[in-house]
Amino acid sequence: MTAMPSHVPVVIVGGGQAGLSVSYHLKQRGIEHLVFERETAAHTWSTQRWDTFCLVTPNWQCDLPGHPYDGPDPDGFMKKDEIVAYLKAFVAKVKPPIREGVAVTRVERREDGLFSVRTSEGDYTANEVVVASGGYQVPIVPRMAEKLPGSIMQMHSNQYRNPAQLPQGEVLVVGSGQSGAQIAEDLHLAGRRVHLAVGDAPRCARFYRGRDVVAWLADMGYYDMTVDHHPLRDGVRDNTNHYVTGRDGGRDIDLRRFALEGMKLYGLMEGYSDGELRFRDDLKHSLDQADRAYNGINAAIDRYIAENGIEAPAQAHYAPVWEPAEPVTSLVLEQSGITSIVWCIGFSPDFRWLDASVFNGAGSPKHKRGVTSEAGVYFIGLPWLNTWGSGRFGAVGRDAEYVVQRIQKRLATQRTAFKYAV
Repeated sequence: MTAMPSHVPVVIVGGGQAGLSVSYHLKQRGIEHLVFERETAAHTWSTQRWDTFCLVTPNWQCDLPGHPYDGPDPDGFMKKDEIVAYLKAFVAKVKPPIREGVAVTRVERREDGLFSVRTSEGDYTANEVVVASGGYQVPIVPRMAEKLPGSIMQMHSNQYRNPAQLPQGEVLVVGSGQSGAQIAEDLHLAGRRVHLAVGDAPRCARFYRGRDVVAWLADMGYYDMTVDHHPLRDGVRDNTNHYVTGRDGGRDIDLRRFALEGMKLYGLMEGYSDGELRFRDDLKHSLDQADRAYNGINAAIDRYIAENGIEAPAQAHYAPVWEPAEPVTSLVLEQSGITSIVWCIGFSPDFRWLDASVFNGAGSPKHKRGVTSEAGVYFIGLPWLNTWGSGRFGAVGRDAEYVVQRIQKRLATQRTAFKYAV
């Protein structure tokens, strides 16, 4: 005889800061729920970050529900171990009803309107399902990687820990987003010879006119701007994050300066064949575009300062310290000295387990502030779910509260409907 599935009003899939924030607000309202996490709560911060990893936003922006940062350095940038400790303390406060080591393998609507939730520990039913697994589940590695010689060590950014992991020799870092730029810096500071295939990521200043740029942007209301009011609308969700670092108290990352110091820069990596790595002839364009974003943010701060009559020290805009000469569009791998490659080209989501009509043609969820058109299905923790901070410690708690308010209303409506039905 097949066992009847256990029922729980709300199922949360994912036990990171997003899922835990939803659990916090559900507990505040006394709503029964379960959190399913295939690993352990908030595990990615301890298992998928390099040793020198730190936040790129100041600690004062860490504001999980009921758990604001209260350490001694609000203007600093928590290091990996401090982030893990901060999240462990959050878990201890929330005390979520979490099933760690349990994977959700299928969610689909039943004929009676409930959701069937299949997991590695058994079957459940639920009225509401919150997808809190994030958009960074599957590391992206291009097919060209399969063609590279077996003598080349390859790893994704989520596997990189420190320079000592890599064999002696030169290192190719592919991608210049936040992870790529910071890993390239980590290797560069360790004295490794680094080759960097640059992408189209923008950059921003760490400090400008006497303050952290994040503080200026917060005063300017940027972090409260919703996706509906952003000039790019939904398109902002596809933007690459600006590269900058909080390392050693925070500083700019200037790829041009790295080049002056010996790092080899190339355009976008396009392929590999016949022993040669091939790069696009767009390095100058990519560097110029990154600097344009950098100076554009600073110019917006200048306008804000002028319009509000704020006293702030003057500061010149950035001028390039290095320009690429003749473009290098190919590199003979055997002659390059490269013995390892770190792929830093991002992740893709994995929502294959969710059978619901909530995705667009590109496989991305369609939602309004995390609420989808399919009743009872919600998303949380995605970049620009509602604001810039939706995928970060700063605003995920507000997003979670909004989603939980919607859940509470739906559950109340369902209870009312059941009452009149009987």
